[in-house]
Amino acid sequence: MSTTTNLPVEAVFHASLLTDLDIYLFKQGSDFRLYEKLGSHGITVDGVKGTHFAVWAPNASAVSVIGDFNHWDAALNTLQLRTDNSGIWEGFIADVTVGAIYKYRIVSRDGKIADKGDPFAFCSEMPPLTASRVWELDYAWNDADWMAQRGEKNRLNAPCSIYEVHLGSWRRVPEDGNRSLTYRELAESLPRYVAELNFTHVEFMPLTEHPFYGSWGYQTVGYFAPTARYGTVRRRISCCWWIPCISTASA
Repeated sequence: MSTTTNLPVEAVFHASLLTDLDIYLFKQGSDFRLYEKLGSHGITVDGVKGTHFAVWAPNASAVSVIGDFNHWDAALNTLQLRTDNSGIWEGFIADVTVGAIYKYRIVSRDGKIADKGDPFAFCSEMPPLTASRVWELDYAWNDADWMAQRGEKNRLNAPCSIYEVHLGSWRRVPEDGNRSLTYRELAESLPRYVAELNFTHVEFMPLTEHPFYGSWGYQTVGYFAPTARYGTVRRRISCCWWIPCISTASA
């Protein structure tokens, strides 16, 4: 659980992950690694660990970060609008760490208030809850061999047989309330299944976070967060783990 500090936000506020090049590419609509700068990212400023928050809200009159670390009080951690006409609000909050739950409090120019999840979050609460979680992308990929062979396997004249799958309904566990399989359980059964049927590729229906299960994932609200439906926060890393499993099985 994250904690708060007595250190004033202003003491470390001016820390930013965004460079002039980032802003230029952002305005051009060509910053394809924007997820590394917007959203929430753990950093250390003047020896103080915390999290940098950044969100694009060009029509807002005020933006705050609210969460379990400040008792959802919008007056405590306000963000600042950048002066480069990018419409990005940002700020550093000390002692906010991985796992912290948060939203952005957006105040429009006409005074309307909305609490929003982070569109660049790497992790979200289990629906129907809608808050984001501070998280880091620290998974170590072990697919170097497959990457080296990918060009040969994807050549234009190579066989191609695609298996489309919706993870939540592909298989169930009737002995446990007919629940869906977890990411880890899918990693053990899905690769073997598609390999036995001689499929060469797997196409997943949307895996990113979405509020309405009946949409099968097509109402995405978190493009960078694997849905929480198929595993706990710690086990969600299996969403990365089983991708090499499928790659190996189809080799």
